[in-house]
Amino acid sequence: MTTTKETTEILNSGAPPAECAILVHIRFYEGPWQEDLTELHLLAGSAGADIAETILGRRSRPDAATFIGKGKAEEVQQAVQAASADIVIVNHDLSPIQERNLQKIVGCRVLDRTSLILDIFAQRARSHEGKLQVELAQLKHLATRLVRGWTHLERQKGGIGLRGPGETQLETDRRLLRERIKKLNRQLQKVQTQRALRRKARHKVPIPTISLVGYTNAGKSSLFNKLTGADVYIADQLFATLDPTMRRVELTGNLNLILADTVGFIRHLPHRLVEAFKSTLEEVAEADILIHVIDSSNPEAQDQIERVNEVLEEIGAQNIPQIMVFNKIDLTGAKPGVEIGNSHAPTRVWCSVHAEQGLEALQQAIVEHYQRLRLGKQLRLPPSAGRLRAMIYQKLNVQAETSLETGGWLLDVEASSDDFDWLQKQPDFDPDYIIVPEAPVMLAPTGS
Repeated sequence: MTTTKETTEILNSGAPPAECAILVHIRFYEGPWQEDLTELHLLAGSAGADIAETILGRRSRPDAATFIGKGKAEEVQQAVQAASADIVIVNHDLSPIQERNLQKIVGCRVLDRTSLILDIFAQRARSHEGKLQVELAQLKHLATRLVRGWTHLERQKGGIGLRGPGETQLETDRRLLRERIKKLNRQLQKVQTQRALRRKARHKVPIPTISLVGYTNAGKSSLFNKLTGADVYIADQLFATLDPTMRRVELTGNLNLILADTVGFIRHLPHRLVEAFKSTLEEVAEADILIHVIDSSNPEAQDQIERVNEVLEEIGAQNIPQIMVFNKIDLTGAKPGVEIGNSHAPTRVWCSVHAEQGLEALQQAIVEHYQRLRLGKQLRLPPSAGRLRAMIYQKLNVQAETSLETGGWLLDVEASSDDFDWLQKQPDFDPDYIIVPEAPVMLAPTGS
């Protein structure tokens, strides 16, 4: 029972009291499963739940009616009554009918994994776009769950002019949901267009973009703050950062770049959430290099790397060069270091953001990566190559142009090796247009 003092503290804190939760996890396979359970506890804690008990089970396949089975559902009911729990959180995706049946048995609200993640997203979203994305994902999830047994959903509208077949409340709710989803999609499309215009403007200026990616709680935001001097929110919880944050940073050798901090990934990230946040994740897909931050102290680090790479493939970012950063070496006893790959570019860095170990090596690895990725060429184009010149301006970074007395152009061009390969495959390109041998160059500083 809550005392007067406790009630006063709750009111003064301005935060609602934590909901008492019963967690449920069912094993359907052999092998390690502890990481799934650990992640469930982290998700529930991040949502603000006070965990009273965790109930485990094992089945060969889900039960069609309740997912966890009748006997396990009754066990959960007893736990709910004993702890006076407010909510049951199931670490799996439930169908609407399974959620409804389970709710009837246990006698309190039931939340599945997707609903739990959406609730955390709703707490974390700060930007207008983030809030739109969260609401869209929530409504799409809710649209499948308008089959509850509430009596008001089956009543016909009454009143003058509304008698007869009419429209049931359930149909009204569905229609309102569809209309709201359409409106949100239109708003997000507008935001996505604005983001694309900003990205296009950035591409006109030769400033490379790096995106921090990785499993949630791996230390991306801490690294972002350390490199940029920003003050992005940091907490030991899942999805502490939801909205993308971008900052300009200057590294050794006057290398200017844009660094982007993005939402962390988790295992079994629901597909509808990836779809809802695709406009945000486009910042990852459009990056020049990905800094893949890994919690090296986590025994499941390799599995987390695979989960992140799965999401990167889903958003079309699997071919972007990566620098794998093994963070938190202060917890493992490993030494700071850099590993050079077959292409003679840095591919792995061991560091600790918290202990400030290996950060200079990481910055140098980023610089060396760009020195190898960016090439400088000088092209002499004849007057007849006007179409090719326009394509070069559209695709590559033209640093300078000089008009020749013969009527042609002398272009100083900077781009990646892939872009130059594309240029040389154009039908009206002549290899003699290149007058300076290929050579790595340092990106010129831009702006003040």
